[in-house]
Amino acid sequence: MYNILAINPGSTSTKIGLFKDDQAVFKETLRHSLEEISSDIPREEQARFRREALVELLQLKNVDQAELSALVVRGGLLKPLSSGTYLVDDTVYEDLLEAKFGWHASNLGSIIALPLARKLGIPVYTVDPVTVDEFDTPARYSGLKGVPRLSMSHALNMKAMARRAAAEAGKSYEQLNLVVVHLGSGISVSAHQKGRMIDVNNANEEGPFSLERCGTMPALGLVRLCYSGEYSMEEAIKLLTSRGGIYSYLGTKDFSEVERAVKEDDQEATEVAEAMAYQVAKEIGAMSAVLDGQVDYIVLTGGMAHAEKFVRMIDKKVSFIAPLSVIPGEEELEALAAGALRVLRCEAEALTY
Repeated sequence: MYNILAINPGSTSTKIGLFKDDQAVFKETLRHSLEEISSDIPREEQARFRREALVELLQLKNVDQAELSALVVRGGLLKPLSSGTYLVDDTVYEDLLEAKFGWHASNLGSIIALPLARKLGIPVYTVDPVTVDEFDTPARYSGLKGVPRLSMSHALNMKAMARRAAAEAGKSYEQLNLVVVHLGSGISVSAHQKGRMIDVNNANEEGPFSLERCGTMPALGLVRLCYSGEYSMEEAIKLLTSRGGIYSYLGTKDFSEVERAVKEDDQEATEVAEAMAYQVAKEIGAMSAVLDGQVDYIVLTGGMAHAEKFVRMIDKKVSFIAPLSVIPGEEELEALAAGALRVLRCEAEALTY
């Protein structure tokens, strides 16, 4: 029996899960004050606050830290990597701390965990970070030399849900071709060919608009916007990644509010929801073409997959391609624990960064 502690940092919270093998003992979300997560506070100090809160939680839950077999964390912005479970070492720690490939709250996972794990004498792993890159060569071309397409996505949840959908079909992930869609604050639509994610839209830059992100934009319109003099570069990036999408049209980032408005026959909300479903379906069609039309299942996951009417809007347009498998929500803590467990059981090898 292995005791695995999974850690998933977000911008204002840290999700924690303790697992005995693949069974959850408990899952908790630690909320952090603005003082603790302020960008003015050094990153190691932010990690220290969260680490202390984590240790307090373990004490409250009467968890004997000496009995932990491993820690596993959500991966941050690392260099492009193959899918798998990686050992967190000093190089991973430094790249995330220095934001060598960019900063995201998930970078804090390894910064929180490695000092604690070393004190306990146990390993730290990270599983399928957002920079998982299994692109085939044609997928890297953007249409402008020097500006390649980058593989950045909700890889952890999509890989986990792909495996789950395959298991429910009585198959292995490596036997199937899947289009997997993560419907969250950002939307990732990915093509999985026999166990490899060979293409995916970068949800910060491409694909369908989402709750707060613009997705693919008309290029010349975007150039004109950026040169209008109204926005600095930082302001323009914020506009595209956190003030676009549903928020720009309806002024909310809560999809349940959009659902209620649609049920009340609000015309604007209905049009915007239908437009987002339209773009998701169009991207599913594109990823189906990447798979040469050989698609076994389309998998919808993420928070918005709970919205039955929205799911029906998508299904109406893509049902001719393949059967739809809907697995709402996300199971990132479970996916982290499962990835660590495969290594602890010697079912997979721990990869080196």
